[in-house]
Amino acid sequence: MAAELRVSRSDPGHLGRAAPVAPLSLTTARWCARQGWPVHPLAPGRKTPVGNCAACRAPGHDRGACDCLRAGRWCHGFHAATLDLPRIERWWGQHPDLGVGVASGPAGLVVIDIDAHAQELPGRDRLLPGVGISAAVDLTGLANGFHTLGVLAALRGAQSPADDESTLRVCTPSGGLHVWYRGDGAHRWQCSAGSGAGRALAWQVDVRAHGGYIVAPGTVTPAGVYRPVGEARMPAPLPGWLARELERTGHLACEPAGGPRPVPPRARQAVIAAGGGGGAPGRILAGALAEVTACASVPEGAAFSEKLNRAAYTLGGLVAAGHLTEEEAARALQEAAAQARPGQERRCRAIIRGGLGAGRARPLSLGGRA
Repeated sequence: MAAELRVSRSDPGHLGRAAPVAPLSLTTARWCARQGWPVHPLAPGRKTPVGNCAACRAPGHDRGACDCLRAGRWCHGFHAATLDLPRIERWWGQHPDLGVGVASGPAGLVVIDIDAHAQELPGRDRLLPGVGISAAVDLTGLANGFHTLGVLAALRGAQSPADDESTLRVCTPSGGLHVWYRGDGAHRWQCSAGSGAGRALAWQVDVRAHGGYIVAPGTVTPAGVYRPVGEARMPAPLPGWLARELERTGHLACEPAGGPRPVPPRARQAVIAAGGGGGAPGRILAGALAEVTACASVPEGAAFSEKLNRAAYTLGGLVAAGHLTEEEAARALQEAAAQARPGQERRCRAIIRGGLGAGRARPLSLGGRA
């Protein structure tokens, strides 16, 4: 990232050297898209997506067949998230009061959302699901997610994500903290909330991954600014101990029956060109293509456009870093898309062209954090 995220109501300089006339929300959305994080609008002054149009609110509406998404409108929240810069310019350029959300799954992000709400302490079995806390343990002073996550980290001999200065951390207006990590592309982590009846990591600790979104740093609400803290301005890799805890607590999605479809034969040539699948470029390329082809088993609701866009962005980064040619990348993406969505070649070519173009602006670094 070229410049620090110094955020205030009048200082858009946190996202680079954009023209000072650009609205803060547009500058934020542009910066997120340049990182490969698909963005969608949030309602003015709120942290929730803008509402659907009347047609999309109708009972029985089929999101998978929605004309709004195909037309580039923002209905259906994070399902409308995009890396398309002209669309981003239109959305936030015409509506600068909109906030910015990031679709965490397509962005390859796992965000630990730590709350500090004034709530009554739940039963000991709900503080750290799956981790027994003896009645002999004094819980005096334990009051929020910072504490429960700290206890979990201490039990594992690790540093609490709240104190992890190697990664992007964002203070929320309510006193909480968003800790941003990037996944490895091989695991499909799922969202969770607190310590409810379903999957959960810890009391007052949410997880934002596939199936959810996170408020972008720099977003302003009447309650305050989502303000980065510390020096890190990019997500670090998800720590191994935390990945194990997420898997233990049910955050790892099960593969659909039959597993992901293999990479098509001609697309495999691009994998070979990128290192045969044995090196990091080949593994990244194969994973991106496999996620696209896996959509063939889910005719609707698979977020195909998002996955193809994300794969194209990833391959654009590999092209910019010299791991394969643009022709190889485009051919591999087109074949994978044709296997997943036959008959939609024209639409897929447009998505691929936009994703590759955005990815080429950011060479993919394989030696550490970007």
